[in-house]
Amino acid sequence: MRTFDAHENVENRILRPGSNCWRSAHASRVSFLIDSSAYFPALREAAIRARHAIFIVGWDIDSRTKLVQDGVNDGFPIQLGDFLKSLADHRRGLEVYILNWDFAMLYAAGREVLPIYTLGWQSHRHLHFYLDGRHPVGASHHQKIVVIDDAVAFVGGMDLAQERWDTPDHEPNAPYRRRSNGQAYPPVHDVQMMADGAAAAALGVLVRERWRLATGCELGIGNHAATDPWPPSIAPDIRNVDIAISRTIPRFNGAGEILELRQLYLDAIKSAKDTIYIENQYLTASSIGSLLEFRLRQPSPPEVVVVSRLTGGGWLEQTTMEVLRARLLRRLRAADRYRKFRIYYPHCEGLDEQCINVHSKLMVVDDRLALVGSANLNNRSMGLDTECNLAVEATDAETATAIAGLRNRLLAEHLGVGTDRVEQAIRNEGSLIRGIESLRGNAHTLRHLEGEVSPEADALLPQASVVDPEAPIDPDRLIDELIPVEHRPSARKRITATLSLLAAIGALAAAWRWGPLHDWLDKETLISVGRTFQRIPATPVWVIGAYIIAALTAIPITLVIFVTAVVFGPTSGFVYAILGSLISASLTFALGQVFGRDLVRRLGGSRLNTLSRWLRHRGLLAMLTVRLIPVAPFTVVNLVAGASHIRFRDFLLGTIFGMVPGTLAITVFSDRLAAAVHHPSPVNIALLVGSAIVIGTAAFATYRWLRRREVENAACAGGSVG
Repeated sequence: MRTFDAHENVENRILRPGSNCWRSAHASRVSFLIDSSAYFPALREAAIRARHAIFIVGWDIDSRTKLVQDGVNDGFPIQLGDFLKSLADHRRGLEVYILNWDFAMLYAAGREVLPIYTLGWQSHRHLHFYLDGRHPVGASHHQKIVVIDDAVAFVGGMDLAQERWDTPDHEPNAPYRRRSNGQAYPPVHDVQMMADGAAAAALGVLVRERWRLATGCELGIGNHAATDPWPPSIAPDIRNVDIAISRTIPRFNGAGEILELRQLYLDAIKSAKDTIYIENQYLTASSIGSLLEFRLRQPSPPEVVVVSRLTGGGWLEQTTMEVLRARLLRRLRAADRYRKFRIYYPHCEGLDEQCINVHSKLMVVDDRLALVGSANLNNRSMGLDTECNLAVEATDAETATAIAGLRNRLLAEHLGVGTDRVEQAIRNEGSLIRGIESLRGNAHTLRHLEGEVSPEADALLPQASVVDPEAPIDPDRLIDELIPVEHRPSARKRITATLSLLAAIGALAAAWRWGPLHDWLDKETLISVGRTFQRIPATPVWVIGAYIIAALTAIPITLVIFVTAVVFGPTSGFVYAILGSLISASLTFALGQVFGRDLVRRLGGSRLNTLSRWLRHRGLLAMLTVRLIPVAPFTVVNLVAGASHIRFRDFLLGTIFGMVPGTLAITVFSDRLAAAVHHPSPVNIALLVGSAIVIGTAAFATYRWLRRREVENAACAGGSVG
């Protein structure tokens, strides 16, 4: 491996403000804090020394988070929320600003409920809390920054939240690794970077701009030169160095996108001569993957070592991001002609089915460049989410030694050995990969990550641009991809028919309640019929049989669901409707498979042939779409799907997830309609009107959108001639 060449590095600087970083600013002290057992106490120590302002910007902030595990003698509480309130009470002139992402409900289960009220900010005039949802649809605010008195700043992968605390030992079943409710969580590894001086002041500018954009309130920058919140317990790893700040900011509300981070990663990988060391929970970014693939194919490529987690945090990640990772790994391994690529996951004896959650977002290139921040190596961190990373580039031997030392400290933790042994192994082997291989096999070690997924999971997932987008998704463009133009008039007609059917049902109900139908069929008779149905032995079998008959005779599924809800009530009716729909859909799907493509041609000619090709090509995504937006009758879709030979699993999952929202809406509407007819109280009528408004608004919006897209596409087609 090459020795550090100061002249070459100065002549060929990687960091370029205005291109791959926002700005570069000087720091007198820099430290790399590995794992939250280093970061949280350091942050607490610095915050206690604050005199003017503390800014906390995060993807997740939880007031119940413990900043220290054992008792301390500083007089302040150990939980984040109480700690910050106590600081604001005891430090005259101190203002605390907390900006948290206004998170999507997908993440609600793991977060603090109503953080605004839990934290108590509304009753404390020096504690300011705001939820920031100002970003494109589907994006998030993923930056993790703390700035204290514009003099010390922390940037990295760690939020001040639960399920973050751990030590470098990552002991199985550690008693301190528990949520506030006592539930244990797996080991977690992460890295944060701390810097002072002008670099911290620049980050103060960044967080104030975030605050202004979120709240509309502009905060001034004070003169805090007299304060030094640097925690005395933390020794600097680097002194007197320039720090680059790189960002990802998506285009939004007329403002252009900022893609400094993506450019920095690309420039850093291009510059690598000997080694690229990466720690990241994801490895799916298209641009990064393509460049790594290119570098591995070149003669004399750098060694590329990736440390990631074995598996994700749940079924959603396992069926999305892990599939995308597997696809990229196949490409990288195919390109690795010189055996210069390795990907590992850290493991401890005794973890059993658990794995260490590698949550760090870090890259070290040669002994020259270190990047630490919030950005994952996925597409969304490169262009959709807001991100912030810090970078240090060596221009002298001392900084180069510190950068190599960071990489070696991390490897020492993962391999269960001392840093000196890692340094010696790399030096003796003359190779990063061979050095790692020579140290593997301890109780705490790195294992090879195969990263394979089942062919079924791979085939199930659509292209990365839908699952892991690199830019804000245009809903019009997405639906253009999902619904062929020729099917939009049919979809509009079916929406109109569905609304007409529901309106007719409502009219019949009104006629029954207030007209002559009331005398012909009284309420007691209907109730008696419903109870009779419910008492029949094997009722579910009869209901499912009715759904099968309805499917075979092409009776509208909406009408069948309505009758089911009226007879059996909302809960049982919903369950019966879903089961009946799935089983009847499966049967007609099987008929489509038996009769094949000729059936499609006989049913409807070219338009259904187009639908057949579309279903076969799009699979699960197409099935989900046709269930949500009805481009053809229920029975016809089932037959065409079967004749198209799409996978039954795709058909079934698309039917389940696509039909649940509509079935639930119709069931609620039917139940409220029956309740309003039987007991026309203000509450029942209001609930009926509310459910009708929800259904009508959704249907009308979809109708209008389809019509607008139809007109726009026609205009584009007309304008493109010649």
